[in-house]
Amino acid sequence: MSLKPAVQVSRRIAEIGREAWDGCAGNPAYLGNPFVSFDFLDIVEESGCAVERTGWGPQHLSVQDAAGQVAAVMPVYLKSHSQGEYVFDHAWADAYERAGGRYYPKLISAAPFTPATGPRLLVRPGVDRQEAWSILLGGGLALCERYEASSFHVNFPTQDEWSWMGGQGLSLRQGRQYHWENRGYGTFDDFLAALSSGRRKTIRRERRDAQAQVEIVPLTGAQITEDHWDAFFGFYMDTGSRKWGRPYLNRLFFSLLGERMADQVLLVMARRDGRWIAGALNLIGDDCLYGRNWGCVDEVPFLHFELCYYQAIDFAISRGLARVEAGAQGEHKIARGYLPSPVYSTHFIADPRLRAPVEDFLQREREAVEGEMEWLADEYSPFRQDD
Repeated sequence: MSLKPAVQVSRRIAEIGREAWDGCAGNPAYLGNPFVSFDFLDIVEESGCAVERTGWGPQHLSVQDAAGQVAAVMPVYLKSHSQGEYVFDHAWADAYERAGGRYYPKLISAAPFTPATGPRLLVRPGVDRQEAWSILLGGGLALCERYEASSFHVNFPTQDEWSWMGGQGLSLRQGRQYHWENRGYGTFDDFLAALSSGRRKTIRRERRDAQAQVEIVPLTGAQITEDHWDAFFGFYMDTGSRKWGRPYLNRLFFSLLGERMADQVLLVMARRDGRWIAGALNLIGDDCLYGRNWGCVDEVPFLHFELCYYQAIDFAISRGLARVEAGAQGEHKIARGYLPSPVYSTHFIADPRLRAPVEDFLQREREAVEGEMEWLADEYSPFRQDD
C-alpha cells in the first residue's frame, strides 16, 4: 500500500495514540526495544521530564498510508540545549555562536535521556521501509527549515539506519560503548570460564566482597513497590547531584515507569541492616538488557560492579538475552567482560559554514574511534586468547 507524502507533526505522543505508535514501534524486527515504545515516550512527557519547559519540545512525526492509517513514526524533539543526549555537540554550538550564529533551537530524534541504540525510523510491518524512511527523514529536514533550527540530529540509531542516512547526505558520527555479549553461556560460571585465570579470580573476589556486606535483591514486575522507588530515587538524586548537578528524571517518572512498564524493569537493590543503600535500574528488551541508572548512599567496595555489571550478566544469562548494554562511558567495564562496541549518530547542519568543519572533524573522529576500539579490545580484553 502506498504512503501519503505529507508528514504529520504531533506536539504530544498521545495525539498519535498507543495503538498507532506501537503498531510501528512494536515491529518484531525491533526486538522489543523499550525506549521507543509508546509507554516510555509517553511517560517522559506525562512526568514533565521531556516537555517544552525542560527544553525537550515534542515534535513527533507520523506518516499515513492511503487508507489513513499510521504507517511510520519518528520521535523528534525541538531542543533549546544539548543536555541529556549523550552525543556531545557543545563544541559545535560554542564555535557557531562565537562566529555569530544561533545554534539553538535544534531538532533531534532520540529516546530522551537514554544512550541506547534503537530504531528511530519506526515502520509498521508490511510497509515499504525505504519509502517510509525517505518520507520521515524528509519531514525532519523540512521541520528543521520551518523552525529555522541550526541542525537535525539522530542519536543512537541502528547501524542500518545510520548507513542509509549517510547515503542521504547526513554527516556520520561514530562513538563507542561497552557491551557484554552472551556467547551461549548457561551460567555465570560458564562466562567466567571464558576469561583469563587472573580475571576470573578478580571477579570472584569482587563479587564475594560485595555480597558479604549487603543483601542483594533483584526485583521485577509486581515485586517493585513505591517504597523501592522512593529509595531508588534518593540514590538517583544523590548520584546525579554529584556527577552532573542537574538530574534529568523526577520522582513521578519512576512511579509511572512502575505502573506501566514494570514487567520490562529489572531493579537490583542492595540492603544493609534493613536499609536500602544502593540500586541499579535496567530495562528489558526481547534480546537485550539495558543498564540505565545507578546510585548509592553508602560506600561498599565493588558494589557498583556487582549491581550494574555482574547482576546484569546473571539476569541476561537466565533470560537467554543476547547482550547487556551498560550505558555510556567506562573503560573499566572491559575488565568485567564488556567489550568496546560502536554506537552511531547522524547530523544535518543547515549552515554550510559550520557543516564543512563538522564533517571534517567527524571523519577524523571516526577513524580515531575505530582504531581505539580495536586497540582496547586487543590490549585489555579479559577473555582467554583461545576463546
